[in-house]
Amino acid sequence: MNDKRRILLADDDPDIREVGKILLENEGYEVVEAKDGLEAVEKAAPDIDLYILDVMMPGKSGYQACREIREKSQAPILFLTARTQDQDKTMGFSAGADDYLAKPFSYTEFTARVKALLRRYYVYKGKQEERQGDVLYVRDLEIDPLNCEVKRNGESIALTDIEFRILLTLASDRRKVFSAQELYETIWQEPYFYASNNTVMVHIRNLRRKLEVDPNDPRYIKTVWGKGYRIG
Repeated sequence: MNDKRRILLADDDPDIREVGKILLENEGYEVVEAKDGLEAVEKAAPDIDLYILDVMMPGKSGYQACREIREKSQAPILFLTARTQDQDKTMGFSAGADDYLAKPFSYTEFTARVKALLRRYYVYKGKQEERQGDVLYVRDLEIDPLNCEVKRNGESIALTDIEFRILLTLASDRRKVFSAQELYETIWQEPYFYASNNTVMVHIRNLRRKLEVDPNDPRYIKTVWGKGYRIG
């Protein structure tokens, strides 16, 4: 039985695919290649553990491919891009990405980001299994840590891994107000910088869009001005 982590690498530049494949295989991963966004969506599968997508690809952009992959999978998605403005990152996170890596990148940083995403994803899954049966309820939301599932009035709501972790963190301590820094360092397990606040805000906005009947009048995730966020 093959227990290697499988990574889908999509980039229209064959040189980047070749280098990426060599680096990943040297780390013991199995690599599935895609030459554009369309092929990346076609090759998306339940046994893919991580997706690496170039932003600017023919056929379908990385943003488009990310949105469609998110309909099939909650595995982490890493964007490779030369576009690193805040608005570009916001678009990527809104599409469902978990992290960004700017081109040109060092080989060390590339493999480090891959390992960090996989570690967070699977360590968190292990923690979920320890909490078997510990279902949380917030108003008419049902949050199931074991199955990484959220239901509202019995209907499932599809969340990304990071969105689910943010919701679960907030719901686990209903009296606490979590600052953006606390959420970022808890969920991403990385040091907080000023730009990290925007990352948290985008994911909170995405959560509200999926959970709330009226995102402009949130019932579940409340903003405590000047302090952070709490569950409603």
